[in-house]
Amino acid sequence: MVKIDKANLEESLNKKEPQAPQMSKETEIGFHQGALNTLVNERNELIKMIQNIESIMQAHLKRLEELGVKIEKKG
Repeated sequence: MVKIDKANLEESLNKKEPQAPQMSKETEIGFHQGALNTLVNERNELIKMIQNIESIMQAHLKRLEELGVKIEKKG
């Protein structure tokens, strides 16, 4: 975190934080592969959730139609 010197605000804001240590190419590749694997799994779970929500919505729409309620479909 950058400390702000209120007496010299412009200089404080222009200071850069120290760079993180460099990692080897193999370590960086592993990091990005692991991140992608995690994100793919998260995306798959999100898709499952959306499918479940859609299924429940369809059940409600079907029952409303059975009860005589007309639903206007948009999109």
